[in-house]
Amino acid sequence: MRADRLLSIMILLQNHEMMTTKELARKLEVSERTILRDMDALSISGVPVAADRGKTGGWRLMDHFKSYLSGLKLEDTKALFLLPSEQMMKDLGVNTGLDIRQKLLASLPDSSKGEARHYMDKIYMDTGTWKPSNDKNKALLTIQRALWEDTKLNIVYQKTDGTHSQRIVSPLGLVAKGSSWYLIAMNDEGDYRNFKVSRIMKAEVTADVFTRPARFDLAEYWNQSKLNFAESLPTLEVKVLVHPSIIGRLTFTDRFVEKIDMHTSVEDEMASATLSFNTEQEAVEYVLGYGGAMKLVQPEYLIEKVVQQAKAVIAMYE
Repeated sequence: MRADRLLSIMILLQNHEMMTTKELARKLEVSERTILRDMDALSISGVPVAADRGKTGGWRLMDHFKSYLSGLKLEDTKALFLLPSEQMMKDLGVNTGLDIRQKLLASLPDSSKGEARHYMDKIYMDTGTWKPSNDKNKALLTIQRALWEDTKLNIVYQKTDGTHSQRIVSPLGLVAKGSSWYLIAMNDEGDYRNFKVSRIMKAEVTADVFTRPARFDLAEYWNQSKLNFAESLPTLEVKVLVHPSIIGRLTFTDRFVEKIDMHTSVEDEMASATLSFNTEQEAVEYVLGYGGAMKLVQPEYLIEKVVQQAKAVIAMYE
């Protein structure tokens, strides 16, 4: 829309002091002729834009025309620039057009603008995965609608074993964890439940309105839920011998590795390591994934399972 573009021009000029017609056209993805018409529109509406000619010239706002975001300290403005990733905002249907950080920067007084720009240029939040996904969860927008209206949801949820269940829930909030979204909801018995949005196969807003629990705090609940989940996971400690060539791969993430003894044995030049898993199958598959570069030592009863699974792989290819 033209009104949005005119506002974007004003913000860009406040942030950059002066910009050429070509720079504005490239930034806003329009023609230079469109920018010239926009400048006429701004002048007619009373916005004091001025054009300086020459090699160093361009468009600028008159010095007396400034907007300020008052009442904020420098540390407060830094926090404002730590915004969610662009993908998260798109997931929520938030389309701000021009980078919202640019809008915030334009609102700052000149005394803080330089320091804020310095901070903005060095911090960028990206919560997505390395490989972009084309999978768009259609349920997310439906969930948001029920969330804003305090209406119950009828969802079809896929469990970890692949089966589906249908249930009526009262949505209390959405949580972004990494690149995934989670729905926090309450069932008819008043119990809180967490649902991974990507496993919600279908979501429909019902006509039933519910009353949100007065003392429910989304952030507090989520943090406690994470803690409870971590404490409930079983822990299986596994001791292995690893070849020095894979130590770097083991320590790339601390998901499994508890401790690595860098003193290798003279006999086989293998280093000892202690790994931690949640299930036996997870441990067996992890050890086999490194082939001959990792040898299971303890617990001894798992060695037979490793051998059996390795034989099954060989038999499949024979």
